[in-house]
Amino acid sequence: MKIQLPEKVKFIIDTITEAGFEAFAVGGCIRDSILGREPNDWDITTSAKPEQVKALFRRTIDTGIAHGTVTIMLEKEGFEVTTYRIDGEYEDSRHPKEVTFTSNLIEDLKRRDFTINAFAYNETTGLVDAFEGLKDIENGVIRCVGEAKERFTEDALRILRAIRFSAQLGYEIEESTKEGIRLLAGNLRNISAERIQVELTKLLTSPHPDYIRVAYETKVTAVILPELDVCMETEQNHRHHCYSVGEHILQSLNKVPAVKELRLAMLFHDIGKPQTLNKDEDGTTHFHGHPGVSAKMAEDILKRLRYDNDTIYKVTRLVEYHDFGKGVKPNLRLARRAVNKIGEDIFPLLMPVYRADVLAQSEYKREEKLSAIDMWEQLFAEIQEKSQCVSLKTLAVNGSDLIALGMKPGKQIGETLHVLLDHVLDHPEDNVKEILIQKVQL
Repeated sequence: MKIQLPEKVKFIIDTITEAGFEAFAVGGCIRDSILGREPNDWDITTSAKPEQVKALFRRTIDTGIAHGTVTIMLEKEGFEVTTYRIDGEYEDSRHPKEVTFTSNLIEDLKRRDFTINAFAYNETTGLVDAFEGLKDIENGVIRCVGEAKERFTEDALRILRAIRFSAQLGYEIEESTKEGIRLLAGNLRNISAERIQVELTKLLTSPHPDYIRVAYETKVTAVILPELDVCMETEQNHRHHCYSVGEHILQSLNKVPAVKELRLAMLFHDIGKPQTLNKDEDGTTHFHGHPGVSAKMAEDILKRLRYDNDTIYKVTRLVEYHDFGKGVKPNLRLARRAVNKIGEDIFPLLMPVYRADVLAQSEYKREEKLSAIDMWEQLFAEIQEKSQCVSLKTLAVNGSDLIALGMKPGKQIGETLHVLLDHVLDHPEDNVKEILIQKVQL
């Protein structure tokens, strides 16, 4: 098998090889090349010690020299070069206490997580596939290198990485690897929230976000997202629904574009339903007020997982308003008021969330619901096309105009502007400075 190495990667490998050492491109870049994907970055492994690597190149950075890693800089682009190594004991479910350098490539590949990430390649030797990674790619399987329990004990983050790779590639997790996940899921408590967040986001924005079901089945969500487990165990007995709360959430993930904020919104849009559950005498379930409860829970969970403030703001707003149009016949006046309340930045994002929610429900009144969503979208487009005012920022008068009329700075100005905006939301044709000033003077 021939893999096209970038010129800079070839230069690094050739330079090290000409000095009498071995060097290979290694890991995910080779996996991606085999799969016909563009690698994000290229890692290199070598028999040369870090100091020997540094001596061969003009500009290097000691990015992880204690663990054998040197970054070689070529025209402002960095390439990590790591000495073949054997990891010592792992003391924090994440990092080895010490590493031992080795001259044996296979020993280095043995410490890697999954067979599909344990490839090495250079143009002289060709593909090194010591653990049947090619076979696992052909069969669509995620399998640990060696003993799964050892790999997951060394680094608990690999538990989430296994599920994430499965979701990205559409692969099954091999049974002994899955059993290792189930046994050691609790070790994820030793992993930082930031690292869990990165893996969760990659999983959710993958082609198969519903594979988070595997995380539930293997007790992973019990550690990192216990709120989802409660949803998986909460039934919905209602004509609008055909799944449990949790299964509805998983189905909705597949119905929305692979945008971080949208996928997170679907993950959390009904997360508060178990807390708002009520049953009629005939067993029909209701979840009144769940959008507000879900939004607050989403905010707490996103903060716990160390998401940034912009993501938290967008997701919680989407969750809070995901049910806004239920049972309402859309018209232009209602649309202006909805955009004003929800926000011009959030409203267009809300439509795919609204649609995904409907598509993951039963077929009861589905066409009617989808038609309403189409109408909301058309009305929003019309508001934008006509440049109709939906917020203070596009109101034809501002605080300075009111002060010029003799109004004193303070609370009254804000109240007056909101009164004018309220009028313009119903009468967009009146968003003219002269008309609004006349209303203030009356």
